[in-house]
Amino acid sequence: MLDIAIIIIYFLGMIAIGIRVYRKKAAATCNGYFVADRRGSAVFIVGSLCATIIGASVTLGMAGRGYRMGLPGAWWLLVGSIGLLILGFFFARTVRRFGLYTLPALVEKQYNSKTAGLVASILIVVAWLAVIAAQIIAAGKILSILMPNVDLSLVMVISAAVLTLYTFLGGQYSVIRTDLVQFIIIAVGTLVCLGLVLDRVGGFGGLHTSLPADYFSFPVSAKFGWPQLITLLILTGSTYVVGPDIYSRLFCARNEKVAKSSVLSAALITIPFAFIIVLIGMGAMVLFPDIASQHPNLSSVQASELAFPTVIKDVLPIGVSGLVIAALLAAMMSSADTCLLTTSTIVSADIYKRASPNASERKILMVAKLGVIIIGALALIVALKAGGIINTLLLAYTVFTSGVVLPVVAGFFKDKLRVNSIGAITAIIGGGGTALAMKQFLHLDPFNPKNLIGFGVCAVLLFGVSWITRTFSRQQSQMS
Repeated sequence: MLDIAIIIIYFLGMIAIGIRVYRKKAAATCNGYFVADRRGSAVFIVGSLCATIIGASVTLGMAGRGYRMGLPGAWWLLVGSIGLLILGFFFARTVRRFGLYTLPALVEKQYNSKTAGLVASILIVVAWLAVIAAQIIAAGKILSILMPNVDLSLVMVISAAVLTLYTFLGGQYSVIRTDLVQFIIIAVGTLVCLGLVLDRVGGFGGLHTSLPADYFSFPVSAKFGWPQLITLLILTGSTYVVGPDIYSRLFCARNEKVAKSSVLSAALITIPFAFIIVLIGMGAMVLFPDIASQHPNLSSVQASELAFPTVIKDVLPIGVSGLVIAALLAAMMSSADTCLLTTSTIVSADIYKRASPNASERKILMVAKLGVIIIGALALIVALKAGGIINTLLLAYTVFTSGVVLPVVAGFFKDKLRVNSIGAITAIIGGGGTALAMKQFLHLDPFNPKNLIGFGVCAVLLFGVSWITRTFSRQQSQMS
């Protein structure tokens, strides 16, 4: 009962923050609802970035990777830290300087093309539905620890309802405030869990003697080689250099200096978390090596994602387990709420506003709030039909990276690289479409280097079509 009480208090606390913001009418305008009036201090932006980054993939998913392969599993988050360092040193100030609401709006500005912004909007909405769904799946798995006799689908519905409600009520003001609280819960909960797990296995020495040597091979191992690392670095790491959820935080920052310092701080903070969570998974392998055999209806990947929940259930004492469950829920909710609001903002500020250019601010805001509910419901449907957390996320990241990342990075250097809007549009459609088709029809392993084909198609189309159209335009002008 104590653990359940802690979770109920956690849920009510998140909703209370949303209600408080709603009553203060702080999010009563588009500027307030979408970017918290651009008043975000470094503390709030760093907290929100870290909470957003440490989501389902970094907790359940990465603990599962630690369970299966050991220390190389940390690369799932470490490539994100590398991406954040690149963003912080080279692009964060520029992104904040644009003063926009969304990543597609940035694409439109870069290429002076509404069509480029529109196709980026559509691709991101499709991809980010899978990202939100992955967080809902993880939240359901965590809550099922406390309610083992309750259907997993029902606990997913509960989780989706709570995050949708407080996001709907307070917009970005709710998100950045709840994210800071949730990151503190995440930090405390995971550290306590690691300490108790290491105590059970006999410390780092006991861990080392109980597991195969390959588990401690780093940076690569027999189970995770350089081709897989390079694939992960491109497909996942680049989403931290160019990402709608990350950029939404930069747009909330008080100024360019805060944007840059916040990204660099978040990059450094996430590095130790990569190893903390993987070590919890490795400890679970020592304590519970037969999780897969206990769940024959699940794939080996899906079963390994139960490593962290199993530790909570069988290792942690009552009360502490409630705290850690709250930490894991915080990790899921803080990522899901950011992605949910970001996607809704794109639907209203980019897609709807283009279709109705004369729409009032009140109507745009109404569409955004309605979008939160609809997108939350659609993501729940995807979650109920999807498989493992990592696989679901990699589907989203592969489609997004293959279509959007390269055109955005090239857009910062558009004149030097001589790319244009036609090249960007075809690259977004061709790259993202190729990746989606390959994922749907070829069913490749998530870390198969062939997943980079969509990224390659995007590069060929971006530079090739830009060169062809530029050459054709020059010839036409010479003829006239």
